[in-house]
Amino acid sequence: MDASPGVGGLATVGSSVGGGSTISSPTSARPGGRKRNRSIAGLDSSPGSQEDGDGEEGHDGRRRQPGVKRACNECRQQKLRCDVVQEPFSTCSRCRRLSLECKIESNFKRVGKRSKNAEMEREIIELRRQLANQTPTMPNHGLPMSVPLSTAQNDTMYQAPSRLDQYMGSHEAVTSLLDLSKSGLDGSGAFRSPNSLTGTLRKIEDVTISHDRVTELFNQYVLPPTDVKSESICKWQNADDLIVGVSYFTFYHPFLPLLDPERTPDHYYEISPLLFWTVISIASRRYAFEPSLLNNLSAPVSRLVWTTIAEIPHVYHIVKALSLLCTWPLPVSSTSTDPTFMLSGVMMHIAMQIGLHRPSHAQDFTKFRVELRDGELRDRVKTWAACNIVCQSVGTGYGQPVTTLYDWTLDSNGAKEASYKLPEELESRLQIEIFCDKVTKALYSNRRDPVGLSRDDQRVALTTLLVREFEELEENLGDNISPINTLHLRAAGLHLRLSAFFNSNTTKDYRQDLLGLFFTTTSFLECALNLETSAGGVLSYASNYILQIIIAAGFTLLKLLNSFFANDIDLEHGKSLFNKTIWSIRAISVTSNDLPSRLAEVLAQLWRGGGAGSRTRSPSNSEMDSSLQLKVRCRMSMSLVFDSVWRWREEFQAKGRGNLESAVKNPTNPDSAAESSASSIVDPSFAPPGISGAVTLSGNNVPSNSFGESNYEVFDPLNWMLDGLVDFPYSYTAVQTLESQGIA
Repeated sequence: MDASPGVGGLATVGSSVGGGSTISSPTSARPGGRKRNRSIAGLDSSPGSQEDGDGEEGHDGRRRQPGVKRACNECRQQKLRCDVVQEPFSTCSRCRRLSLECKIESNFKRVGKRSKNAEMEREIIELRRQLANQTPTMPNHGLPMSVPLSTAQNDTMYQAPSRLDQYMGSHEAVTSLLDLSKSGLDGSGAFRSPNSLTGTLRKIEDVTISHDRVTELFNQYVLPPTDVKSESICKWQNADDLIVGVSYFTFYHPFLPLLDPERTPDHYYEISPLLFWTVISIASRRYAFEPSLLNNLSAPVSRLVWTTIAEIPHVYHIVKALSLLCTWPLPVSSTSTDPTFMLSGVMMHIAMQIGLHRPSHAQDFTKFRVELRDGELRDRVKTWAACNIVCQSVGTGYGQPVTTLYDWTLDSNGAKEASYKLPEELESRLQIEIFCDKVTKALYSNRRDPVGLSRDDQRVALTTLLVREFEELEENLGDNISPINTLHLRAAGLHLRLSAFFNSNTTKDYRQDLLGLFFTTTSFLECALNLETSAGGVLSYASNYILQIIIAAGFTLLKLLNSFFANDIDLEHGKSLFNKTIWSIRAISVTSNDLPSRLAEVLAQLWRGGGAGSRTRSPSNSEMDSSLQLKVRCRMSMSLVFDSVWRWREEFQAKGRGNLESAVKNPTNPDSAAESSASSIVDPSFAPPGISGAVTLSGNNVPSNSFGESNYEVFDPLNWMLDGLVDFPYSYTAVQTLESQGIA
């Protein structure tokens, strides 16, 4: 069977019984098809092109058809069809499109990619070896932890050099670009250290951290036993204390056991860069080797948060990062921009959007096929539980309603498979937060009240029922509950008892309610001040929620010890506990002039202004009055804090003594005869476990940040009160008049 050669691009197949088959084409369908055979035999010829013969044009002497005689070098290297024209020379379309050099060389040979990559790797390893030998004075990112603090500070965080040849020769700088891209960074944000073939530098914007520092921040660093007796250690640290670094999994993880300590930092970076940098920022809150690391990370991590949220769809590991960020928020210069409460809502909605509340039906929330193994299902359930725990604690601490969803997934009563079982620590904490949710809904969610408060007669009955339920919860959790969960249990009890401030002094059993509030407050503070884990005292690493409850407890003591109720309690014990509370709040501060230090100063000034608990015991002073009534009543159990700050502004700013910016530099000593003393020192006996030694009240013992103190604001609900930005729309006198008329 023959076909006309005019049919372009179609091959014609002829066959015979004994002779096999013959393949012909428009260029080879002529007598003596040796030209086509030679072309087929040329393995290095590209498709659609033919090798030039040695002056041979075929036996018939005819000129070959015009077209591509040979592919260019670039197309031959990639084995692609080429439309280059030799005479007159015209570059092929591919080279024009990719801006490549289009040329034809007779001696060109293709280079295999595998051999080329292997050669590049060998060259890189050799260059690194030479560089390490030639620059022994370069900063060592693997310094032993026994070096002095001043030396170790310089290699933890530094700016990535804009030019690689700042620390290598020009030849090495050019050649190393085979491995490094854009200022030494690859697409994952990892910077390969020239001193180590295994370590990588992690970089976020202009902040770079070495591999060894990342390991220290994630995991506890313990000195080897042989180094304990080293003289270099004894110069700056007790030999008995083996723990040198402050790590996330040692000190912060117990407050929210969400992540897996067995996973490496590289694993967390791979699944979510935001989760990785969140852990780094939390661990850097008290990182002695680089005190300024937290402030340097705050802005880049904050921008990374919003960038990650904007990238849809999300992975559920982002929910973990947001949970940690809401538990230990980043420091902010103006708390009117504090995003913690907003982030808690975003966290819940992202979790539900990707189906964490239905972990076994993840396929219903994505267009991709999802097959979860037992370990993945268990991790999703744990993440959903932590998400609700954090959202509830943020709502309680900020005095705001919450968007939690305690559904079947988190119900511990039903019989479920092992994948739905939460770790004991997380399960206990979840039950505590569910109780807090019941308190909020029962006492502060009345739809018929302008501020959501339950009626006075209902509140007394509801409080009695909730107290019984609290006692049952305490009994169910048993004696094996961890110290941290015990602290959260005491916080839940205080959240319940703070409702006593909303009762009228004419309410039945009013004094008994105040007595229960006092005992609950002292129980919580004693638990917090004596908080210890296997790592020692950890109060200074406590979450933002614990800090908020400590502040509320401090204001509770302030009001009770300066009221008629002081005749019914141990006044000296209350004074001592109040002083320790102020000490602890200042110790929890992580940056200069931040919210804890400012609120501690407000507490101290109010304590001094109220007579420092010097109310005398007498029958006339024990008569119940309305001095404990709250004027700010919209912030649930946290209304006490906002009400107290309001009173501070009314009493102190009116007298010109309400400038917190200058006061926090020279803090008020509540135990001193003077209102403020630069040399005032708190008694070391007031220090909670884990925070030893006396602390001078002239500073917070934390590095100063770049926040401008002249315009520093506290978080949004308090900035207008602490800084006096606006006037109050009402005064105490006006509110008292309304109350007397039965309006308020």
